[in-house]
Amino acid sequence: MKRILLIEDNDEIRENTAEILELANYKVDAAGNGKEGVKMALKNIPHLIICDIMMPVLDGYGVLHLLRKNESLKNIPFIFLTAKSERGDFRKGMEMGADDYITKPFSDIELLTAIESRLKKSALLQKDFEGINNVWQTEETGTLQALEELISNSAVNFYKKKRLIYDKGNHPVKLFYIQKGKIKTFKTSDDGKELTVGLFGEGDYVGYTAILEGTVYKETSEVIEDATLAIIDRRDFEKLLRANKEVARQFIQMLAQSVTDREEQLVGIAYNSLRKQVAEALVLLQKKYTKDEAGHFSMNISREDLAHIAGKATESIIRTLSDFKSEKLIDIKDGAIIILDEKKLAALLN
Repeated sequence: MKRILLIEDNDEIRENTAEILELANYKVDAAGNGKEGVKMALKNIPHLIICDIMMPVLDGYGVLHLLRKNESLKNIPFIFLTAKSERGDFRKGMEMGADDYITKPFSDIELLTAIESRLKKSALLQKDFEGINNVWQTEETGTLQALEELISNSAVNFYKKKRLIYDKGNHPVKLFYIQKGKIKTFKTSDDGKELTVGLFGEGDYVGYTAILEGTVYKETSEVIEDATLAIIDRRDFEKLLRANKEVARQFIQMLAQSVTDREEQLVGIAYNSLRKQVAEALVLLQKKYTKDEAGHFSMNISREDLAHIAGKATESIIRTLSDFKSEKLIDIKDGAIIILDEKKLAALLN
């Protein structure tokens, strides 16, 4: 019996959908929010996941992001549930790795057809993968365990906030793995204006692009929250890439995603309104970094750093944050920005 994980915060929709799936002879695990859903997925790995987009505690994008970073869960078929008013989120969800979406309200046939289609495609891909794996079953194929061993055998350094990891124009000699903390990469124009082009947190790699391209760093990397980094020697990393196809594939995917993210950022800076651009910067931080114990995203970030992410002037950021606070979208305590209403803030992106 196929196991399906259903993540939906609306009690009526969740119960009705679970009942339909059970009648169709599926084993159903149901969660009322994203955080609970991720825990269920880790406990009992499902064959397919159906997930609402807009939810408290952890939204659908956050769920998908966490799942795609987990080796045992990243290839599970993922279907978004979304309201008609959220059509602008389709492209974003698909680019993040969702396999399909169903628009609410939906019929029984629409739901079951989408599930059957995705399960069949998953089965075919698994069959193809097993065939390829049999062909390439040699010592050099390897798994990601070799990368984990390389990290565990590397030196570990502690970096204080504001310290540079590497500077633009330098030749890469190390790969950096973030065990704890937050890091940004940025570019600076000739007139001194700074634009943040990448945000990284626990479990991310920094500095691999220049190594893969065989060039110097094209951006500068700086710690934005005290960080602990594993320092991997470039030669050891390149040797592993040549010998291990799974590791090489992972970094190629990361490189492709990085290109997509930067393209979207540039389009946003060029065409989005100030409110939308600031909201997008806050949502990006929310998705990238963890929330507090109350379920709210909270981060002590300077207005200047936020301006560098949004690509706007610091004064404009301050005014917009003040507007968001008066609208009760966010709160500001001791310099930390706390997102209070995720749904309304995300709605500004449509």
